[in-house]
Amino acid sequence: MKKRAPSLSALLTDISACRLCAVHLKDGPRPVVQASASSRLLIVSQAPGRKVHATGIPFNDVSGDRLRGWLGIDREKFYDAQRIAIVPMGFCFPGSGHNGDLPPRPECAPTWHPHLLPLLKHVQLTLAIGQYAQTGVLGAQCGPSLTDTMHAWREHLARGVLPLPHPSPRNQAWLKRNPWFETELLPVLRERVCHIL
Repeated sequence: MKKRAPSLSALLTDISACRLCAVHLKDGPRPVVQASASSRLLIVSQAPGRKVHATGIPFNDVSGDRLRGWLGIDREKFYDAQRIAIVPMGFCFPGSGHNGDLPPRPECAPTWHPHLLPLLKHVQLTLAIGQYAQTGVLGAQCGPSLTDTMHAWREHLARGVLPLPHPSPRNQAWLKRNPWFETELLPVLRERVCHIL
C-alpha cells in the first residue's frame, strides 16, 4: 500500500521541529518558513538573518523593508501566508562569518523542498532572491554570476521565475552599478505582484 504524503499543515509542523543541522548551528535551530496551500507568490530566499532568528518572522529586518518596497506591498499583505509563501534555501540562521552571514546549510533544501514545494499548487510566480536561491530554483539556467542571471530576467520570468538580488544594504553597490534594475525590472515586478495578489 502506497504511503500517503503528509498534509501541508503536518509538514510545516515537522519543519518547525527539525533539528537536522543543530550540531552546526551556534545559535541553535529555529526554522523560519511561511506557506499555505493557497499561496500565489513564492519567495525563495537565502536563509534567515540574526534578527529574523530572534523573532521567528521572515524578512523582519532592513532587508525585508527594502524587499516590501520592491514588491510595492505592506507588511500585512507580505505576512499573509494565504497569499505569499516564504521558503528559504536554509530555514535556520546559519551563523555569521567574516563577510556577513554564512551560506544556508546544505542539508535543508534537499531535505524539505521536494516535500514542501509540490504542495504549493497555486503559485503563479516564484521570486529567487540572491545567488543561493537562484542556483536552487534555476539550476543550470543560472548565468555564471548573479549579474548574468539578472540580465536574463525576462527569459526567466517567461518561465514563472523572477531572479532578484538580495535586498541587503550590503548590495547597495550592485544596485548603483545596475540602475536598469530599478527602472526596468521593478515596475514589471510590482505590476505582476499586484495582479497575482
